[in-house]
Amino acid sequence: QIVDYLLDQPLATLSFRTLAAALGVSTYTLVYQFGSRAELLHEIVRAITARQNTVVDAVNAETGELERHLQNLRDSWNWVLRPRNRKLQRLEFEAAMIEAQEPGVDPITPKVFELWHSVGYKALLAIGLSDDDASLEARIITTIMYGLQYDLSVNGNEAQTTAAFTRALEAYESRLVSLSPQLAR
Repeated sequence: QIVDYLLDQPLATLSFRTLAAALGVSTYTLVYQFGSRAELLHEIVRAITARQNTVVDAVNAETGELERHLQNLRDSWNWVLRPRNRKLQRLEFEAAMIEAQEPGVDPITPKVFELWHSVGYKALLAIGLSDDDASLEARIITTIMYGLQYDLSVNGNEAQTTAAFTRALEAYESRLVSLSPQLAR
């Protein structure tokens, strides 16, 4: 219920009072459940990022085929474009900025980025890239995906960001082919 409420609300204005009023519960109930605003934010971020598990599972199931890897990235992008996921991505970006300023809370969003890097890294090793190339290319594509999602969140222009995604994916594929001896055949 909290995440649904926040789909159209900025995280920066979130308080126990406003949330309690929106959900029809007492402030005491929320304080009892979460303890502090920082812990509430932490749980919100955990709920928001958990939606990515189905996409992570698909990438983890890759078997070393370049086309499957590229299709998973296309599927991921199409998943990002779903209206609810776009709103949740905006919340995730907001939460990352708030988490960075909250003392005493172990931030989740950097771990999500590293999860995507790790998943991509393993997929690229399976495709045949060297350890160093797989790590670097996984970081590049993860950063590109997050950058395009940020662009989409800020500008809302789905056609332009999708065109940029398509162009970036083509360049990524070319680099992978040039880096992997087994793909160059």
